[in-house]
Amino acid sequence: MSLLEMFRQKKQPSASVAKERLQIIVAHERATRDGPDYLPKLQQDILAVVRKYIEIENDQVTVSVDNADNCSILELNVTLPG
Repeated sequence: MSLLEMFRQKKQPSASVAKERLQIIVAHERATRDGPDYLPKLQQDILAVVRKYIEIENDQVTVSVDNADNCSILELNVTLPG
């Protein structure tokens, strides 16, 4: 093995790269499918209320629900400008 071969990246076959990407997409779809039905509407409502006071984009608000033991936790993250 020469010194240059150590630093050269090994190319993965395109089929394995495509398979990895597909697994990521499927995992993301499964995660969003199992969420509550009201979550997208709730996110839009919260975004509308926050927009009354601050100008923000859709991607600056995230809403998620976590289930821990016998309790559901609603988490809201708003990235404020400035």
